[in-house]
Amino acid sequence: MPSARALTEHLRRLAPEVLAFGVIGAGNTLLYLVITWVALPIGAVKASVIATVVTTTLAYIANRYWTYRNHSRTALRREYTLFFGFNLIGMLIQSGSIAIGKYGFGLTEADDAHAFMAVTAVGIVVATVFRFWAYRTFVFLKPPVDGHEGDLAELDAVAGLAELSTEDEPSRAAS
Repeated sequence: MPSARALTEHLRRLAPEVLAFGVIGAGNTLLYLVITWVALPIGAVKASVIATVVTTTLAYIANRYWTYRNHSRTALRREYTLFFGFNLIGMLIQSGSIAIGKYGFGLTEADDAHAFMAVTAVGIVVATVFRFWAYRTFVFLKPPVDGHEGDLAELDAVAGLAELSTEDEPSRAAS
């Protein structure tokens, strides 16, 4: 079992990645709302699709070149396809939480606006955690430290959550 010191060190190394991911997410959320508002005259669904494609593409670029700049690069088509796919799953998580509130718990827009906002916030948090995990585990691959991480990833699908950092000292990585 990892020590408190090792856990603290891991969280310290993870903090800049989480911060960058959050800044990009917040900026893209605002941009999504602006694009949707401007494109609303052509129709709500069309406006949403345009906003989703634009902000997903910008989020991919920002995450690739800022949040995960030190991670291994793979084919653009592979990364973007996975990135977009995980974004769609995140959207389903968010929409699903709202659907559960509306159809599962019988919330109505007119009477339960605060409850809807709470359910929406929970959906956003769950979807954001999912996206962060999926991006760092499957889309933006961590560079190998000693050549054995690939073996670990094949054995355990959640190995990305406990992967070694390239900032480790060689003596610590070997132990």
